[in-house]
Amino acid sequence: MSLPRTDDIPIKGYDAIEFWVGNAKQAAYFYRRAFGFELVGYAGPETGVRDRASYVLEQRSVRFVLTTALDPGHEITHHQSLHGDGVRDVAFRVSDAEDAYDIAMSRGASSHHEPQVLEDEHGKIVRSAIKAYGDTIHSFVQRDDYAGVYLPGYQATGPDPIAEPTGLSAIDHVVCNVEEGAMDEWAQFYARTLGFSEFRHFSDEDISTEYTALMSKVLWDGNGRIKLPINEPAAGRKKSQIEEYLDFYKGPGVQHLAISTGDIIQTVRELRSRGLSFLDVAREYYEDARQRVGEIDETWADLAELGILVDRDDEGYLLQIFSEPVEDRPTVFFEIIQRHGATGFGLGNFKALFESIERAQARRGNL
Repeated sequence: MSLPRTDDIPIKGYDAIEFWVGNAKQAAYFYRRAFGFELVGYAGPETGVRDRASYVLEQRSVRFVLTTALDPGHEITHHQSLHGDGVRDVAFRVSDAEDAYDIAMSRGASSHHEPQVLEDEHGKIVRSAIKAYGDTIHSFVQRDDYAGVYLPGYQATGPDPIAEPTGLSAIDHVVCNVEEGAMDEWAQFYARTLGFSEFRHFSDEDISTEYTALMSKVLWDGNGRIKLPINEPAAGRKKSQIEEYLDFYKGPGVQHLAISTGDIIQTVRELRSRGLSFLDVAREYYEDARQRVGEIDETWADLAELGILVDRDDEGYLLQIFSEPVEDRPTVFFEIIQRHGATGFGLGNFKALFESIERAQARRGNL
């Protein structure tokens, strides 16, 4: 029975982030070794799935699904050929996937697929999906009556012999890049179809350097479970990071995933020891940050050693660091974040961060 309709779709949180990749087995090994995700489930020829192979990785409440096609003519193959490895589905967990779909459709969303009921010996899942920016979709997943590893058709894989957690605990926000002039359109899409509201707005004056600029709006569900920043390029003297992404991803898509941790010092130290590369930070940044931010629980020596940025707002402070792109194309990257009450996104760090990104762009010949 469907739940009563409300003004907004009651989203419980992120259900999974699904990447479509060229080689899911190797990608899964990377995320297990570098980030500490545990392999918990698999679907492929051995489980009766003939057209693809998928690996389910988890760490605390973060779930990644890495999927590759087994045929050169498959939709997944075309997606990966065009975009490189990238995020296909930012899936939301809901109480009623049919109702969520009906509400979104009644408000002007485009259907990716109607509600489907999937069942096996572990119970039942209902799943539907709508289209979002570019080739990205949002699935609505109803799994209250399911006790299996991920979805029917997936097989539990047992203890992972190589996964060692790094302290990552939850998805903080998911950032997308869209074309110039499209930011407001997509902000209105989320407000209209999902009932989200604007949480923050950053102008090109807020996010600019001597050479490049961008604009951003943060949409959220009102309770902090879902936060979706939307970036678009702004006029500048040189090519911005958003333009570089759009050039290499061949259109709009997920730029980066921000994952929270309860101990960023330990997490980043562990990630660095496993070979994950992060953007560099100018040493003089910390002299200014100390005066700007004031007293913090962590030591400034640790932050400077590891390249961690810090910012303060009215609610508290946050610590954040950004990886280099994890693909050969300069597209998808990760943010590691720890919040000490702060609800913002590190406005005071934007200049230092984007100067660091510009240095990386220059090394690639893309600035």
